[in-house]
Amino acid sequence: MIDFSRLEVWFITGSQHLYGPKVLEQVAADSRQIVEGLNTAAGLPIRLVFKPVVTTPDEIAAMLRDADAAPDCIGLVAWMHTFSPAKMWIRGLTALGKPLCHLHTQFNRDIPWSSIDMDFMNLNQSAHGDREFGFICSRLRLNRKVVVGHWQEDEVHERLGIWMRAAAAWRDMKHMKIARLGDNMRQVAVTEGDKVEAEVRLGVAVNGYGLGDLVAFQDEVTDAAIDRLCDDYAASYTFMKGLERGGNHHHSLRDAARIELALRAFLEDGDFQGFTDTFENLTGLKQLPGIAAQRLMADGYGFGAEGDWKHAALVRAMKVMAHGLPGGTSFMEDYTYHFDPAGPVVLGAHMLEICPSIAKGKPSCEVHPLSIGGKEDPVRLVFDSATGDGVNASIVDMGNRFRMVVNAIKVIPPHEKLPKLPVARALWEPQPSLTVAATAWIEAGGAHHTGFSLALTPEHLEDFAAMAGIEYLLIDAETTLRDFKNELRWNDAAYRVGGALR
Repeated sequence: MIDFSRLEVWFITGSQHLYGPKVLEQVAADSRQIVEGLNTAAGLPIRLVFKPVVTTPDEIAAMLRDADAAPDCIGLVAWMHTFSPAKMWIRGLTALGKPLCHLHTQFNRDIPWSSIDMDFMNLNQSAHGDREFGFICSRLRLNRKVVVGHWQEDEVHERLGIWMRAAAAWRDMKHMKIARLGDNMRQVAVTEGDKVEAEVRLGVAVNGYGLGDLVAFQDEVTDAAIDRLCDDYAASYTFMKGLERGGNHHHSLRDAARIELALRAFLEDGDFQGFTDTFENLTGLKQLPGIAAQRLMADGYGFGAEGDWKHAALVRAMKVMAHGLPGGTSFMEDYTYHFDPAGPVVLGAHMLEICPSIAKGKPSCEVHPLSIGGKEDPVRLVFDSATGDGVNASIVDMGNRFRMVVNAIKVIPPHEKLPKLPVARALWEPQPSLTVAATAWIEAGGAHHTGFSLALTPEHLEDFAAMAGIEYLLIDAETTLRDFKNELRWNDAAYRVGGALR
């Protein structure tokens, strides 16, 4: 469902005719070698494509226009090998719609102390050529990522890869479709939002569907298909006693399989990348989709509970960014705290819908009462999360903008077993502490729903937020409440001024 194989990033090099044809030939040769080297040795997730050196305003405008029109091009990496007068870039950059990464590097790593002459200096002018380019990008208020370092360094490779993943997710969001099955949970504020503005700003189309639309697909599911899926469940998970064929809960497993097959068919038929549901609207379904939502997320779909379309879109975007990386990504909710002064932590979970991509070991397939919703006991996968460094991210609608709040976290094993908690769960230490992180999150208006990932870093989300024009707030080990509150005040002022100028 997520495929990077066709995607590409264009590598464009700026120069000018002042230096003569031989220098331009060398610029092109060096640029081509950088592209070949990065594609071969950098482990980049997206293929870099060398493009001819641009030296005039018309060449630049045409190149950037072509990039915008190319469906598989997700962004551009720009580098100034020599000086490239930046007024040449204005027409192209003001029309550019795709993400831009400014690679501030140079072909040679070291200064050739004994042989350096003016010919070398004229050719290798990135140190100030890129500053000229940087000025015009800043003058145009252009969102872009700046990566500094020699092109053979691991850190440069890592940061380019992070930006590429964010660009792939941004391309995906521009064509994303989210299906809301039912409305959001009644009277809840944070799951609401401006769906029109989301489509204008972010490209994501969010539309509602009645449960009857899903039930129509459910009615078409065959017993043979249910048998096959139940066999898949048995092969993939440890079964709670009674779920096996002939067991007293097997009918619940078959009902869950029917719902999953119907949901898959519905989503594929509508070319959706994510969906929401709510336990308050299950007419025509025997149980709340549990294992169905979990397995669909594991396959790359976004999901949001209680009609939370913003987090369905965010989870999908995070799934795209994390494609091929170790560690999983899931819908999540801050559920309850452990306020032990020796080590305060958060227990995250949801009623049912946590993605098994984050599981430690083989999940257990179980059926238990839900306690709310008024339907039959739903089937779900139960497990503890894997551990390690991770992120929790939230998107909220602030009225005049969308805001992303990100908390760096450390996921740890549960202190004890949880034999009576029949849901998937994760336990984490928020950075810099539970007190500071929760205070900052609440001050920022972050939601109780999040996108949770053991595969991504804050930098992935920061790059994505910049491309999408979303306000970005990070809570990490360096966060202090005084500085964070000031950042909130300054951002409010900046967006009010910016909104007035648009």
